[in-house]
Amino acid sequence: MTAKEIRDLSPAEITTKLREIREQLLQLRLRKQTGQVEKTHELRTLRKDIARLETIQNQKKTAPVAA
Repeated sequence: MTAKEIRDLSPAEITTKLREIREQLLQLRLRKQTGQVEKTHELRTLRKDIARLETIQNQKKTAPVAA
């Protein structure tokens, strides 16, 4: 996901998306431990998506206070 796509989401949708991606990351980590993952770059991509989501979520929380 790009930052622009994430900014278009509502806070509730961002929370839902975070939960989904964290679940995907957990499943991918478990599969990696058993040697079933061929595309290991997906781990990095999911971690970066989580960071983007959390960053924008925090920005949305603090934006009304600053304005």
